Amino acid sequence: MNDSVEEATPVAAVDLSRHPCFNREAHQRYGRLHLPVAPRCNLQCNFCNRKFDCMNESRPGVTSTVLKPEQAAAYLHEIVTERPEITVVGIAGPGDPFANGTETMETLRLVRRQHPEIILCLASNGLGIASYIPELAELRVSHVTLTINAVDPAVAAKIYPWIRNGKQPLRGLAAAELLLERQWEALRLLKQHGIIAKINSIIIPGVNDEHIPEVARRAAQLGADIMNCIPMIPVSGAFFEDLPAPDNLMTSRVRLTCGQHLPQMAHCARCRADAVGLLNEKMTDRHLERLNRFAQGALLKGRERPYIAVASQEGMLVNQHLGEAARLLIFRQSADTESGFKFVEMRPAPEPGTGSHRWHELAAVLHDCRAFLVNAAGPAPKSALGEHGIEVVEMEGLIEEGLRAVFNGQSIPASLKRRFTGCGSGSSCRGSGTGCA
Repeated sequence: MNDSVEEATPVAAVDLSRHPCFNREAHQRYGRLHLPVAPRCNLQCNFCNRKFDCMNESRPGVTSTVLKPEQAAAYLHEIVTERPEITVVGIAGPGDPFANGTETMETLRLVRRQHPEIILCLASNGLGIASYIPELAELRVSHVTLTINAVDPAVAAKIYPWIRNGKQPLRGLAAAELLLERQWEALRLLKQHGIIAKINSIIIPGVNDEHIPEVARRAAQLGADIMNCIPMIPVSGAFFEDLPAPDNLMTSRVRLTCGQHLPQMAHCARCRADAVGLLNEKMTDRHLERLNRFAQGALLKGRERPYIAVASQEGMLVNQHLGEAARLLIFRQSADTESGFKFVEMRPAPEPGTGSHRWHELAAVLHDCRAFLVNAAGPAPKSALGEHGIEVVEMEGLIEEGLRAVFNGQSIPASLKRRFTGCGSGSSCRGSGTGCA
């Protein structure tokens, strides 16, 4: 690999003074907004255990919810209208942006069209970013952070138990060698396209704390602009959970040594994937309520509809999987019945065998329904119906009890809840009627 930096094609001029992460003087005046649109990850780090929906967890990989690109764009518009000090929009997970390339790029396109002046940035492990870099430059993504924790594959293999190259899983040295090759190539391409590159390195005591200066040296050769040496946070459930966090002396030593090669960033807030506001601003209930409001926007709108659909074999119990239901029972509220509900009609479900199209056809059949009570449902139909504002409620028990809870805007009672574990087919499910994945 050529370690020299090719002549860059500059990204349009960006006012770096307004980026709180890359300019220490700006972090008390300007803020950032992270859009959590990338839930999947293409590798596993031994220091990471991604945990959702915990306001008190302030670390990378944590978010309260995940947004679709159009939800993220609407959420951003409301935030920046209210808070003009938000000058930076970033995508940093909760997985890796380029394990979710379609969602990431669509979000960036929407944001750039609606807010041409805003600073765009990304954080990635570098494994899958390379093919997207030319368009990132066209979209004027000015800053990209690459997390690179080693130069030596033997060290990297201690940090990453596996990676996924497309659909191919790799482990051990083979995984480490490919990951490092992709990371250094990503850095070279970023600089070739005039994008500011920051290197994040996680300081892991006894694993790479003495090795990180080699990362700094190599990154400097390839033109990296700045480096952030981040003390590892021991996380419950992670492979390295019992390793101690680096003390101040170790952190200072690593930063001082790496500073001989690259400027060091020392004011990192180790932001969540849904962070919003100034760097020192903590997540609040109001932040999370607003985020979840946009994530559930289609469902909230759907609750204005008059009907609820039910998957039932005999009309008394919710006892069919979504994919098995050939007929759909439709109910509405009624003051004229003892139960408070009235059966309206029976509708045929779309024929199986059309894959994901079946679920969008089902959404059309249920266009006037706010919810669908089923015994179990997989992620593909739930996602498709959710996009159309139809909430899929998994439960088992009497239809009347489910109708009462949903029509009254209440949660399904714990005694009725059922959580389905899919068979693993996921998006490849053809909706054959033999079960729902």
